[in-house]
Amino acid sequence: MSVSTPTISTDSTSLPIMETFYSLQGEGFHQGKASFFIRLAGCDVGCFWCDVKESWDASLHPRRTIESLTEEAIQHPAKTIIITGGEPLLHQLDELTQSLKDAGKTVHLETSGSSPLSGHFDWICLSPKKFKAPLPEVISKADELKIIVYNKHDLTWALEWEQQVNSSCQLYLQPEWDQRDKILPEIITFILQHPRWQLSMQVHKFASIP
Repeated sequence: MSVSTPTISTDSTSLPIMETFYSLQGEGFHQGKASFFIRLAGCDVGCFWCDVKESWDASLHPRRTIESLTEEAIQHPAKTIIITGGEPLLHQLDELTQSLKDAGKTVHLETSGSSPLSGHFDWICLSPKKFKAPLPEVISKADELKIIVYNKHDLTWALEWEQQVNSSCQLYLQPEWDQRDKILPEIITFILQHPRWQLSMQVHKFASIP
């Protein structure tokens, strides 16, 4: 499966949507919180272990208006909206995020940071990938740094990123799902030696929820 052509969409009145769903945030700092998810289609990074490869090609998914997305979001009682992907920053997000905030919602972003930052966010989770480095403008604004750990070298790589984010950024190591039994002992040892880091375990997968 190929990734999308790395072009930023300029149409902000509608966006390609792979799925929307209401569930618990399963990862990182806000783990366990009820949240409404908007998964945008399109990705120019293409991690081989990605568990939503069907999100990569934006042309395969319908476009929805900002109004319809906001109307669906406000049907759910949770205040938190999570915009994810794919790579959501391939799209201009100013209008979507402003509409959600005008509706009284708190808006979070999950991104690799590989495209220019747009949108108005209350929380930015940066998950950098080796396949395409994040931009400095996204790194500096990250509230949370999440490193996906596939092998032991990723732990050394995590220390390099710790030096680049701001001092208040929350630091998380998350085992790649299929490697979790193999790599988890290494992650635990690392965190005991580097206690600024915390463990993220994708609890939504253990609970068998979206």
